Amino acid sequence: MSESKQAGQFFDAAIGLLRQVRDEEGEHIAAAGTLIADTVVAGGRLFAFGAGHSSLPAQDVVYRAGGLALMNLLPVPGMVGVDVIPATLGSALERVDGLATTVLDSSPLRAGDLLFVISLSGRNALPVEMAMSARDRGATVVGVTSVGYATGTTSRNATGGFLKDHCDLVIDNKIPVGDAELTADGVGAPFAPASTVVTSAIMQSVVASAVGELAGRGIEPPMLRSGNVDGGHEWNRKVMAEYRDRIFYQR
Repeated sequence: MSESKQAGQFFDAAIGLLRQVRDEEGEHIAAAGTLIADTVVAGGRLFAFGAGHSSLPAQDVVYRAGGLALMNLLPVPGMVGVDVIPATLGSALERVDGLATTVLDSSPLRAGDLLFVISLSGRNALPVEMAMSARDRGATVVGVTSVGYATGTTSRNATGGFLKDHCDLVIDNKIPVGDAELTADGVGAPFAPASTVVTSAIMQSVVASAVGELAGRGIEPPMLRSGNVDGGHEWNRKVMAEYRDRIFYQR
């Protein structure tokens, strides 16, 4: 079977974006890792939020082998991946004013916690309000977004701004407006989005930076092991018991 031209082009595009993020956002990634380490040391809790497909990178760092046990998903009903029918309802919910504040009112997030808000465009009401409301509660917010959308699109929230305008730290995933890397004759729209690949890599790199930071301070990071290796479940139960006051995905 011959190699697909488009498949190779997608790999090249994704690899190029990953290299760009590594080279241009390395300081911000390291700073986010330091924020995680500082929060862990101070007894704070860690949360990640994303709506729709932006939820996938958030989920990728929660309860997984090789991951930091303290990372929690901050879910919004109807927005965890593409989990509603019709799927267009999820897009509509992201534009509802007041939803983020209502969710945070019922969430365990409090002052001193750290929240990652992931939104590719950063233009809709839900992620912007999530960042603003979390900061109002005394939490630190790291935004992971495409800064390019702030100049290539218009805002869709009451502030008139974007996610990047309401965070303590921003990591730019460098994804171009439209989130599609390829074009081809006979195909009426661009295709092959890379945002999930790149943003998931950002989140994993941030966690890796935090793990290194904690170890460098002489603190053993609370890591999870694979349940598919001998002793993995026993290890994980011990970690979860020790940090049960900061783990919310097992309750």
